[in-house]
Amino acid sequence: MKPHEIPSKTHAAGMHIGIVLARFNTNIGEGLLKGALRFLREKGVIDAHVTLIRVPGALEIPLALQGLAQTGRFHALIALGAVIRGETYHFEIVSNESARGISEVALDFDIAIGNGVLTCDTDEQALTRMDQKGYEAALTAVEMANTLESLRKNVE
Repeated sequence: MKPHEIPSKTHAAGMHIGIVLARFNTNIGEGLLKGALRFLREKGVIDAHVTLIRVPGALEIPLALQGLAQTGRFHALIALGAVIRGETYHFEIVSNESARGISEVALDFDIAIGNGVLTCDTDEQALTRMDQKGYEAALTAVEMANTLESLRKNVE
């Protein structure tokens, strides 16, 4: 028996994408953004179809994503930021709660979100990963938006 498989797709021409970028760790955030925009441009998303919101830090990302999702204007969303481990428990709180909030928005609003919030031990680790992580977050958002669209068409 061969199962019916829904193929993954990464075409994005015509999509409207919302990006929420945390300002904390600005240089890393800008690197994440550069990677995400590179992917979107490669896949045919025009700049006019990308909305960027900057927020103070990773904990504020989910609320801004929620605001974008509520508009119903976006095919997918991308969360970008960096949380670098310090000497306190704050790292775990910010990392865990931002990830939880991002997931909740995706599930509550049935929208694809690429989570590009880096959680690293050092600035050097984040700098090494930022471009690729931004690129992958955009890829994930687009692929999942296409998958959700395919699922909706196959269920109807």
